[in-house]
Amino acid sequence: QVQLVESGGGLVQPGGSLRLSCAASGRTFSILVMGWFRQTPGKEREFVAAINRSGGTTVYADSVKGRFTISRDNAKNTVYLQMNSLKPEDTAVYYCAAKPSGDYYTKDYNYWGQGTQVTVSS
Repeated sequence: QVQLVESGGGLVQPGGSLRLSCAASGRTFSILVMGWFRQTPGKEREFVAAINRSGGTTVYADSVKGRFTISRDNAKNTVYLQMNSLKPEDTAVYYCAAKPSGDYYTKDYNYWGQGTQVTVSS
């Protein structure tokens, strides 16, 4: 089993920045792909970004490309999502996810965190 705990959410003004963190524990050696998803009430959970074990491959949703950066520190078993130039439409609950392998974009991740709220508002 793998446990994921997100932190770093909060309230920020449009144009501002936040950095989310996701700390993994347990059988972390089994994790290849780590990703971030987000969800707003009444909508499906959507892909935001993902990264492979080495950090050499990163992928992003078109809506966040150029504004968000995903990275990971394997020594700390932690993945980060740096969010810049935030917009009101980025408001959502952000979830960290992990899986042993497979497609970065699909929602079939094996492990999920509890989510952290990000609110972008003036």
